[in-house]
Amino acid sequence: MGLFSAKALDVLTMGRIGVDIYPLQTGIGLQDVDAFGKFLGGSSANVAVAAARLGSAAAIVTGVGRDPFGRFCRRELSRLGVFDDYVKVVEGHNTPVTFCEIFPPDNFPLYFYRRPVAPDMLLTEDDLPVDVIREAKVFWVTGTGFSAEPSRTTHLRALEIRDRRPFTVLDLDYRDVFWKNPGDARELMQAALPLVTVAVGNVKECAIAVGEQDPEAAARKLLDFGVELAIVKDGPRGALAMTRDEVVRVPATRVEVLNGLGAGDAFGGALCHGFVEGWDLEDTLAAASAAGALVASRLECSTAMPTEPELRGMLRRNPVDVERSKRYEESND
Repeated sequence: MGLFSAKALDVLTMGRIGVDIYPLQTGIGLQDVDAFGKFLGGSSANVAVAAARLGSAAAIVTGVGRDPFGRFCRRELSRLGVFDDYVKVVEGHNTPVTFCEIFPPDNFPLYFYRRPVAPDMLLTEDDLPVDVIREAKVFWVTGTGFSAEPSRTTHLRALEIRDRRPFTVLDLDYRDVFWKNPGDARELMQAALPLVTVAVGNVKECAIAVGEQDPEAAARKLLDFGVELAIVKDGPRGALAMTRDEVVRVPATRVEVLNGLGAGDAFGGALCHGFVEGWDLEDTLAAASAAGALVASRLECSTAMPTEPELRGMLRRNPVDVERSKRYEESND
C-alpha cells in the first residue's frame, strides 16, 4: 500500500464487488426502461466506499475479471477513496453485473448476473493480505462469502488469521439466490459467528442465521454465539444494538425513499467509521441509521454514500431520541 502500512489501515472489507446497472426511470419494469446508469456495486465494495467517504482509510479484498467492467470497478474504488491493492484480477471469469427495478418506497427487485461464478468467490488463501487482516482496525466480511467454495474456506481462514481482534464484523447479508437452501446458510453463519466480535443483520437475515426475527430476541441469540456486539436492523422501525451490558435502540430517520438498496451498506460503512473513531454506541448507531436513510433517498449506492459533513447535517436536521435500556444479564433474570 505504498506509504501506508498495515497498521495505518482503518477498515478492510472482503467480498462482493461488481457493476450496478440501475434504471434512471422509476416505477416501471426493466422491459420498459430505456435509460440506465452504471455504478460500482457489491455489498463489501459499498461498505468500504461508505467508510472512506466518511474519512476512514479503507481497502477491500476481492476479485474482478480481466474485462472492461473489472477495470471500471478498480478505477471507481480509487476514485471514491478505497485502496485497490488487494483486488485480484481473475482470468477467464467476467466481473458480475447486477440490475435492479425501482418501485418506491419498498420494492426493489434485484437481478444478479454472476454465472458461472463471480471472481470474488474464487479467492484463495494465497490472496489474503495476512498482516493487513490482523492489523486493520475493522475487518468486515459478509455471509455471501460463505455460500460456496473456495470462498468459504478462504473466509474462514481470514477469520482465523484475524483471531477475534476487536471489530471483527460479520454482516449476515443473506441473499437466497446465492444459497442452495436457508438451512445451509444457517449452519455456516452459526459456524462463523464464534469467530467474530460483531454481527450485523436485518430481521430477515437474523431469522435465517439464528431462527429469531424479533430484534431483541435475535440480538440475544447472536450474543449467545459469542459475539460481543449484536446489531439488528428493522427497516422503518429503526435499529437495535446489544452488548452484555446494554441495549441501545434508535428510531429510523424519516426520508422519502427513492431506492433502498444501498441503505444497509451505508449503515455498515458508518458503523465502521464510528468504530474507528471510538464513538460511543449511541452516536455510532444514530450515525449509521442516518447514513442509511440518506442513501435510501438517492438513486445509486456507492456514489450516494455521504461525506461526514453531509452525515452531520442530516443528524442536525433530524435529531433522534436514542433509547438505552437495562443490562443484557438483567434482562434474563
